[in-house]
Amino acid sequence: MTNDQVKTLSNNKILVTGGAGFIGSNLIETLLKNRLEVVCLDNFSTGKRDNIAPFLNDENFKIIEGDIRNIEDCHKACIGVNFILHQAALGSVPRSIKDPVTTNDVNVSGFLNMLVAARDAKIKRFIYAASSSTYGDHEALPKNEDVIGKPLSPYAITKYVNELYADVFNKTYGLDTIGLRYFNVFGKRQDPHGAYAAVIPLFVKQFINNQSPVINGDGSYSRDFTYIDNVIQMNILALTTKNKNALNTVYNVAYGERTSLLELSNLIKQNLIPFNADIKKIEIKHSENRAGDIPHSLASINKAKKLLNYNPKYNIKDGLNEAITWYWKNL
Repeated sequence: MTNDQVKTLSNNKILVTGGAGFIGSNLIETLLKNRLEVVCLDNFSTGKRDNIAPFLNDENFKIIEGDIRNIEDCHKACIGVNFILHQAALGSVPRSIKDPVTTNDVNVSGFLNMLVAARDAKIKRFIYAASSSTYGDHEALPKNEDVIGKPLSPYAITKYVNELYADVFNKTYGLDTIGLRYFNVFGKRQDPHGAYAAVIPLFVKQFINNQSPVINGDGSYSRDFTYIDNVIQMNILALTTKNKNALNTVYNVAYGERTSLLELSNLIKQNLIPFNADIKKIEIKHSENRAGDIPHSLASINKAKKLLNYNPKYNIKDGLNEAITWYWKNL
C-alpha cells in the first residue's frame, strides 16, 4: 500500500467480516499498520481468536462477535463504517458437498444480509471474496472473468450467487461493489488442522510431523496458487481505486501461473529440508480424485492489471519461502 493510497482511506472506518480468519486477519493487520480504523465481525466458527489477539490492544481495532446469518449483527457491525471487506464465508468444496444447507445459509443468506446492511448504512464500497470455483466445468485456460461454466459443487453455486446479488444491488440500490475471485490463496495463519484444511498448510504440517502427504489423483491436477500478500494488494486496490470503470465487476486474484500438485508437494518438501534433513526421506502418496474438484485452474490477470494496476509480487516459490518459514516457527 502506498502513502497516496493510505491518504485516500484516512478518516474512514473499514469493516472486515470474517476478520478472525486467514485472509481477514491478514487484511486487518495491514490496515492497522497503516493506522486505519477497523471493525472485525466474526462468529469464530472457523476463524481463530489467536489470529486477532495481536490487535486487541490497538485503539483503532474493534471486535464484534456476531454472525452474518443474523441481520441485526450485520447492521450493528456497519454502524459508522464507510467500506466493507466481506471475507466471511464457509469455505471448502468437500464441506459444501457434505453439508450444502449450512454452506448456503452462510454464503448466500449471510451474504444477502451483509448487502442489505451495507445498503442501509450507505456504505461507499462493498468488496467481497468471490471464488475461482465459479468457473466450474469451463475447461479453457486461462480463466477470463467474462466466461464461466456450470458450477461443480454447492460451494461454487453459492459464490456465483454472491456475484449475481452484488450486481443486482448495484443496479437496484446503487451500492458499489467489487468481487475478487480468489485462486487458491495461501500464507501465514492459514489453518493446517481439521478435515477441510487447504492443501499447502496440510502438506506442510504432514511433512513437519514426519507423515506422508497424500495427493488426490496422480498429481497432474494444477492450480494457480496465490500468496496472501498478492491478495492484500488486490483488496487495497479495490478499496482505493478512483477508476469508475473498475467498479461493479469481478476480478481474478492470482499470480497467473499454474503448478501441479506433484510439483507443489516437491517444492514444499525442498523448502522444509533445510529445517529438518530427515524430511528428504518422506515419500508422497496418492489416493482417488475428490468429487467436485476441477482438473486445472489458471487465471488471466489482465483485467486486474488494466483496470486496477494490479502487479502481484509473489510467485509460488517466493510465497512458499515466506509461508514455510512462518509455519516452521508456529506449528
